[in-house]
Amino acid sequence: MKSYPTLRRWLSAVTTVAVFAVVLGVIVWSGRSASQEKEPAGQTKAEDSHTWPMWGGSPFRDMVNLHETNLPTEWSIEEGNQKNIKWSADLGSKAYAGPVVADGKVFVCTNNDHPRNPRDTDTDKRPVDKGILLCFRESDGQFLWQAVHDKLEAGRVNDWPGEGICSTPFIEGKRVYYVSNRCELVCADTEGFLDGKNDGAQDEKYKDKTDADFIWRLDMMKELNVFPHNLAASSPLVLGDLVYVVTSNGVDEGHINIPSPKAPSFIAVDKKSGKVVWQSNAPGLKIMHGQWSSPVYAKVNGKPEIIFPGGDGFLRGFDPANGDLLWKFDCNPKNSVYLLGGNGTRSDFLATPVTVDNRLYIGVGQDPEHEEGVGHFWCLDLEKAVRFGASNPDHDVSPQQDNFDPKAAVNQKSALAWHFGGAGDPQKLGRNYYFGRTMSTACVHDGLVYIAEIAGYLHCLDAQTGEEYWNHNMNAATWSSAYWVDGKVYLGNDDGHVLIFAQGKEKKLINDIDMEGRIRATPVAANGVLYLMTENKLYAVK
Repeated sequence: MKSYPTLRRWLSAVTTVAVFAVVLGVIVWSGRSASQEKEPAGQTKAEDSHTWPMWGGSPFRDMVNLHETNLPTEWSIEEGNQKNIKWSADLGSKAYAGPVVADGKVFVCTNNDHPRNPRDTDTDKRPVDKGILLCFRESDGQFLWQAVHDKLEAGRVNDWPGEGICSTPFIEGKRVYYVSNRCELVCADTEGFLDGKNDGAQDEKYKDKTDADFIWRLDMMKELNVFPHNLAASSPLVLGDLVYVVTSNGVDEGHINIPSPKAPSFIAVDKKSGKVVWQSNAPGLKIMHGQWSSPVYAKVNGKPEIIFPGGDGFLRGFDPANGDLLWKFDCNPKNSVYLLGGNGTRSDFLATPVTVDNRLYIGVGQDPEHEEGVGHFWCLDLEKAVRFGASNPDHDVSPQQDNFDPKAAVNQKSALAWHFGGAGDPQKLGRNYYFGRTMSTACVHDGLVYIAEIAGYLHCLDAQTGEEYWNHNMNAATWSSAYWVDGKVYLGNDDGHVLIFAQGKEKKLINDIDMEGRIRATPVAANGVLYLMTENKLYAVK
């Protein structure tokens, strides 16, 4: 297997996070099941359902797009022999976050290794290390504007060199929300300064026509005492009047101490002012490493909740209005142990939870620098989580005594629906576990779950039982997530290939296309176009 670059070289699957508040309107999102599309789930309305405005496409975070059809399964980026390429655009040298598509624009986060402004180079005209959000015109890929963020002086402990911005933006109307490399939750105008107006804060450092127009910025380090480990990388989710995000609070450079155990791990922020409405430091002193995942929205028996993945390996469901804890679930065996360097058996989260039909799906993982290891993929019954969370001590709805049978007597008050993974027979499996650590977010559709793991395996599971129908070894690591659209499943890998599978219980590989560059982002589709991103190039395929 390939070696894995550091977590600081990462963050596309982890690019991550946030979710809901006051339920007032009806949303039609571009990736949902019919039942979910009819739910009232926030004020935000996707007026054009053929968009992909956030990580996961909708507040449920499911990597499924039910609207786009007739997408290509063949294309070529070979110079002089291009096929089905509508346009392409240069990025920096590392791009993991995005793309998102809304308001006639495509947004991508990257670094500054392809400067758009001579100001962002040194005296020798070399790029200066910065975090960058790029905005392109959807129709032709024309560069419109960029948000430029200087690096933190602390360096690698908080803001790893060369990594840029690793948060996938959220687009709502004329506002774009993301987390910068400086651990700021940012709200900006989608028009930048191209419209000739400064709509919010007047203290922008960069104010050229192609710079960002910031509405507000919440500095989570200065104002909340957050200590991001290596990188801040949560992908916000806006619903109602609130923005939800994981702060990335973590351990120090020595990987032993937690400098800010009382700082919040999860926050809800007023989307208009940037003021914190509620916060939780639930993982506290039990944070193992960093916190780079994203929350998800669910609605159970008519009641909304926000679910955050924590750096202690627990999922937690909260009342979205006030932050009251509803339930928590340990996504590791009770006998698991976290050890430095990835040698232990306990993990946290790089993937984002997915909620579909009162169930939640997520796999655990670690910094990819820790390489491969035993993993666990979980399905939770959210009705049980809410019911038993209200009566169980400490709201804990985890499986008991390392028994992963949901029908076992010890699990009568557990939210466990099913579990896939854990130790296995090497002679049967070719390795000593069924499912490895993952950075990938699940794709759940038509009774099936498609989930990749960092070692390069794609698994197809039964969404109700967890039974495995098939798997495929790509022989290349992957940080990307499987993406269902138009009856097909697309998945990229570190060798720069996009694999395309037919949906279904039987494995059928349709095509394997070389993109000539490492892929760590997830493919997305909008308005009849498939968007694919290598670490240094964005392609619109049609």
